[in-house]
Amino acid sequence: MGVFPGFGSWINQNSQQPLKAESKRSENVDSEKDNFKRPDKVYYDLNEEHRQEDLWREAEKKHPWHNASPKIKVTHENGFYHMNIELIVGLTPGLLYHFLTDPEGGPFQDLRKRRKLMENKSRKVLFENGPRQVTRVEKSVACNVFGVYIPISMNLILDENRKDLKTQYKKEKVRFMKSFEGKYKVEPIFVDKERLCKKRIPMTEEEYKKCSGGKGKLASKLTIDQYYQPSPPFNLPPLSWFIRGMTIKTSKILLAQVQDTSIAVRTAIPMP
Repeated sequence: MGVFPGFGSWINQNSQQPLKAESKRSENVDSEKDNFKRPDKVYYDLNEEHRQEDLWREAEKKHPWHNASPKIKVTHENGFYHMNIELIVGLTPGLLYHFLTDPEGGPFQDLRKRRKLMENKSRKVLFENGPRQVTRVEKSVACNVFGVYIPISMNLILDENRKDLKTQYKKEKVRFMKSFEGKYKVEPIFVDKERLCKKRIPMTEEEYKKCSGGKGKLASKLTIDQYYQPSPPFNLPPLSWFIRGMTIKTSKILLAQVQDTSIAVRTAIPMP
């Protein structure tokens, strides 16, 4: 099963575009039409994002970033599984969250075999208020079952906050699952704080930029907490073992795609 709802390509935006004020008006926008359009408002500094991209590209030429493997811990209690995932990604928090919430579902593709690993089949906006957007999505996730990729349908409600970089999700209908819900968040990591901030430990991005002289790179920590309960008879061994293994394996495949995409961003040639 998928560990997070969507991952997309970085959209090159005008670096002169100002930050837009948070709307105080809530709006119910439920519609029968699919909506794959990204909200117009942004809640991070685009100029700073482009500056960080330049820092990462220059650093990648001299000392390539090592993509760490995800830390995955699965516990089981009273029929429910809890999968906790931590992943360090060599991208800024704003950029990573932008990827994760791409309405089009993102480039989760096995390019060598020309296979889509995860895609949005439909997407409808139910509610929007400032940085918060609630959507109903139908996803197809390619699950690795004994070396064969089988598409699994997932109907989810997503509650995204583009300012806090947090998302919650729950199922409307997920194959093999009686219960399926979770949350994820993206937090900053001050990569060069020990090297450039020797006199004080920065606690905020502003402090980090100041103490590093604007030369410190920002990375991201992605934390995912997913809870699920398989439907009968998949809640009993040995079928429950199969569901657990399939969930972990599919999550690892999608997370590897996150890391591969981060490499592509860090090594990309900037657009003129």
